[in-house]
Amino acid sequence: MQGKYVAYVGTYTHENSVGIHIYDVDVEQGTLRERKVVPINNPSDLIVSKNRKFLYSIADEGVESFRILPDGDLETMNKQWIGGMRGCYVEVDNQNRYLFVGGHHDGRVSMMRLMPDGSIGEIADGIFHKGMGRSLAQRNFIPHVDCVKLTPDQKFLCAVDNGLDHMKIYRVDYEYGKLKLIDIVRGPLESAPRMLRFSKDGKYAYLMYELLNAVEVYQYSVVHDMPVFEKIQTISTVSKKDGDACAASGMELTKSGTHLFCSNSGVNSIVCFEVDQKTGLLTRLFETRVNSDYPKMLEIYPDERHFLTLNNNSNDIYSYKIDYENKYSLVSGPGIRVDKPNCIYIMELPTEE
Repeated sequence: MQGKYVAYVGTYTHENSVGIHIYDVDVEQGTLRERKVVPINNPSDLIVSKNRKFLYSIADEGVESFRILPDGDLETMNKQWIGGMRGCYVEVDNQNRYLFVGGHHDGRVSMMRLMPDGSIGEIADGIFHKGMGRSLAQRNFIPHVDCVKLTPDQKFLCAVDNGLDHMKIYRVDYEYGKLKLIDIVRGPLESAPRMLRFSKDGKYAYLMYELLNAVEVYQYSVVHDMPVFEKIQTISTVSKKDGDACAASGMELTKSGTHLFCSNSGVNSIVCFEVDQKTGLLTRLFETRVNSDYPKMLEIYPDERHFLTLNNNSNDIYSYKIDYENKYSLVSGPGIRVDKPNCIYIMELPTEE
């Protein structure tokens, strides 16, 4: 890998962390070296704009914007309230027109205008999910929007509701800044959908269920200007003996789209699936037990030969080297201490002109 990379790690700051940790990334070795920490309250999720000029983060106050400097450092721009409780997930469109926020605590989807200078403007639209889940457990009883993801064509916003066991599909009106509900993809009862990812070619969607411990594969298309999700596979993230003591927590695709990784809390494992490039279907390749506690999220290094886990309970980050041919991965080097890591974004720094 010829380029230089930087990693931004968001944390919960109710203990010892104070914000977003910035790391220099050695892709070939699969290692991180901490550079600095940028203060912000509870940056539980963050995202970088497609042009790599701006970073947007969840904050206790709502959302916060940063300008990305040439060396990857962050310069604070502004904060905005999102019209509800603190969010848990952020998404931005490819042209940097709007920031979308998912709310776990209040079941709200917020649409925030973005200004020409990259700062966050006022609320354009906001929708509170309504209804009741089918479990008496509080965590799965009321709306919890855990993920908001634009479809690859940028026409629709998918809001994954962990509490209502379904995914709502909204049409995005970029001109007037509005969201319109047009469809619902319903999951199994008490399955708790948590995260959505799309294949590199945009033809397939992968929906991970926290309590079902499974990934559903959908064929995605647009027919008569309407989104169509056709389920073609359901595959478990854990073995049968581990199902009762596990909750699927994180999911990411490699940059090339050839492999999909899922993390499982409880049993503390990472499972790797091979992605059939013609059909989008998944085949289980291998599973790795991690020494850390609660690998809440994971990320694959740009070389696709390493991955890392953000371990929320043991307060550390560990990297692993992948051997696809022999179907295993091994920890590569000592872990990095960081309190309550919750999200990560690895970005290639723009080359100097």
